[in-house]
Amino acid sequence: MLIESSAYASRWRDVAPSAKALFALAGVIASWLAQSPAALAALTAILMLTSLLAARVPLRAYLAVALPPLGFLLLSCLTMLVGPDSNGHWHLTTAMLPTIQHTALRSLAMLAALLGLVLTTPMPDLLALLRTLRTPELLLDLMVLCYRMLFVLRQAWDESITAQTARLGYRNWRQAWRSTGLLAGQMAVQVWQRAAALQTAADARAYQGTLRFMPATYPQAARQVTRAALAGAVMLAIALGERL
Repeated sequence: MLIESSAYASRWRDVAPSAKALFALAGVIASWLAQSPAALAALTAILMLTSLLAARVPLRAYLAVALPPLGFLLLSCLTMLVGPDSNGHWHLTTAMLPTIQHTALRSLAMLAALLGLVLTTPMPDLLALLRTLRTPELLLDLMVLCYRMLFVLRQAWDESITAQTARLGYRNWRQAWRSTGLLAGQMAVQVWQRAAALQTAADARAYQGTLRFMPATYPQAARQVTRAALAGAVMLAIALGERL
């Protein structure tokens, strides 16, 4: 929900998805090609500042979305600090520090590129772009259904929490644990019922297996794609500059 709300509120909401996707793709490729820590740090800074300053993504929303993958990255880096010695005993080692540094910086740069895309591009725009790129319709429909079910799940959860709170279901820790257990047990039933209702509504509208959306128009798409290509070329130059 936070990702979608940030995308719709972004300053780049009306920028062509193809331009934003091209910029993100260039950032990912540049991050993969870069070797030195300085180049990777520069790419990360460029991609993050572009999202925060140019696209005006709120810092709090950016950090909230980035924290889960950052936690996974931190855990992965910590596990790389532990290794066996000659006797087979596990202990902390610094032999992997250069690899950890390179992996962490490259992952941060790629994460910043992807966050810049998803935090500025709503899901319908991404689906329209994927359809333009000849993505299989079955995959697109599955993405739409999963996207819709997230909102169904959130609505069912919020309504159930409100109902339990009105019945003093969270007046103490014991009652709160009991209410949470009952809520978890009922969520599957509620989501299944609402999903069946969605299917019935789709059948009533002559659903033929393909979900269509009204396409958006971007009058300045060509200019925006050109700017994205130039910015991507700059990032590629930073990544390849150390090799030339």
